[in-house]
Amino acid sequence: MKKYMKTTIYLLLVIIAFSCKNNTKKEIKTNVVKGVKSLSAKDILGNPDFLAMSYGGYRNVDHDVEPAIDELKEDMKLLAAMGVKIVRTYKVHLPQATNLLKAISELKDEDPDFEMYVMLGAWIDCKNAWTAMPPDHEQESEANANQILVASYLANQYPDIVKIIAVGNEAMVKWAETYYVQPRVILNWVTHLQDLKKEGKLPEDLWITSSDDFSSWGGGGTEYHTEDLEKLYNAVDYVSMHTYPYHNTHYNPEFWGVPEEEEDLSDLEKIDAAMLRAKEFAMSQYDSVSGYMKSIGVDKPIHIGETGWATTSDGFYGASGSRATDEYKQALYYRHMRDWTNAAGISCFYFEGFDEPWKDSNNPKGSENHFGMINIKSQAKYPIWSLVDEGVFEGLTRNGKPITKTYDGDSDALMQDVMVPPLASETKAPE
Repeated sequence: MKKYMKTTIYLLLVIIAFSCKNNTKKEIKTNVVKGVKSLSAKDILGNPDFLAMSYGGYRNVDHDVEPAIDELKEDMKLLAAMGVKIVRTYKVHLPQATNLLKAISELKDEDPDFEMYVMLGAWIDCKNAWTAMPPDHEQESEANANQILVASYLANQYPDIVKIIAVGNEAMVKWAETYYVQPRVILNWVTHLQDLKKEGKLPEDLWITSSDDFSSWGGGGTEYHTEDLEKLYNAVDYVSMHTYPYHNTHYNPEFWGVPEEEEDLSDLEKIDAAMLRAKEFAMSQYDSVSGYMKSIGVDKPIHIGETGWATTSDGFYGASGSRATDEYKQALYYRHMRDWTNAAGISCFYFEGFDEPWKDSNNPKGSENHFGMINIKSQAKYPIWSLVDEGVFEGLTRNGKPITKTYDGDSDALMQDVMVPPLASETKAPE
């Protein structure tokens, strides 16, 4: 309850500030017109020169500890050094999103050549989400309206930076049992934002989407094939879908286990082959969304709003589970996904830039804490060791520490932690 009250107070303060600055339709329009001319989402998405990354700047186990603007600047410089030029955020009811935009704006003032854009997330919940009361998936949270209001304001305040608003994160997928909503809720807010664009109250080249699991976009079971989903396809500017072969090594492992014809391969060859199958699994989910979209007569861009591979797990994906988790596999998956999506003109918001220890705060070895490319010790993981060698991080720090390599750069030591996937005959989906 204490955390809820803090969030509510923050939102109220932000909304009051917005109301004072934008109390007439004329003022809002003026704000948009004065926006700095820059590239649009249409120019950026699918362009391999604009690598995309999911971003959370929370460095502490305690999620109440907000990253300072200087820390956000530190992270943006590191991501820019990695070639990232567009980052995705998830919610606006906490200070990070607002402060991130301030940080990027200040970096641009300090260096006119600095370039970073934002896919701004507006978090969407059902009624009673994250409370002791049963979630009501037929009604939405009253807080959703404030998320949309704040996101709209920030898009107007920073039209040179905010290029996309994503309405909800995995907000329609039914396994999100604590908070999912019906597609009509997402549709209503997407339509509202599109109407604001038509009325000149949002930048006309701002793109609106929702970022959700491939199944929510019709790529899975037919229970998702609804009239409201078809309307949502027609309402968004593009589709932002998630795909996670990593999680499916436990939940849908048919692709993961070593097949009989590969049992005589070396351990490394078995791992390499499994990671190629992981890429093909992601591609098949992308194709399933594309196929459904075409079946309803819609033709819009599809980009990957989230995908990634964790490097530590003591649970489903670790040594006693699917054996999917280590830095070598993360490096292969990262390379495969970048190679495929860059060649295909697909943006891939890879999850994620930095480890976030708050996500499974009671279990330091929980996989959700370890999807980042840089860990909390300011060490670059194996996928980007080459960037350390190239010197792209020279002069840059995180938490005051220079960026070094995990395992002290010892690849032999790293490979000792690499696990071979189980045989196909040993894998089975959970009941």
